[in-house]
Amino acid sequence: MIEWIAVNLPLLICFVVGIGLLVVEAFVPGFGLPGISGVVLEVVAVTLAWINHGPVAALGLTIIVLALIAIAISVSLRSATKGKLSRSKLVLNHRESNEEGYRSQEDMQIFLGREGECVTVLRPTGMAEFDGVKLNVVSEGEFVSAGSRVRIVQVEGSRIVVRVIKG
Repeated sequence: MIEWIAVNLPLLICFVVGIGLLVVEAFVPGFGLPGISGVVLEVVAVTLAWINHGPVAALGLTIIVLALIAIAISVSLRSATKGKLSRSKLVLNHRESNEEGYRSQEDMQIFLGREGECVTVLRPTGMAEFDGVKLNVVSEGEFVSAGSRVRIVQVEGSRIVVRVIKG
């Protein structure tokens, strides 16, 4: 047994350190150096197994490596959702809701139905002024000349659609 360990020491070191680095990569955010190093060490371990013991041993070691990586990933994902890792500072659990005042963009719904005047030509986008506020607007597809009267007919996020007022 001791002889086998002595002969296969580089293989065992590459295998154990590689798995350790892959586990570290799963839990530590950053550049990816531990993950890349772990994969390289696992490839070296499989190559050493192939050279020293043949393709069957290399295949067996590959299956073991893949199984351990799958187990490490599933444990880290479970820990990130329900375990100790989910309560750490590495995982963001805070939710930013509209009710708490967090908004990804301004609420433009207040302009819906307002009338204004085109400051620039709409081809189909341009600028229009509504009650002294200049906004980027989109026509319903037609060309609208500068100075035309328009009404806001639709607001989708930051996209404001206008229609020309006939008359």
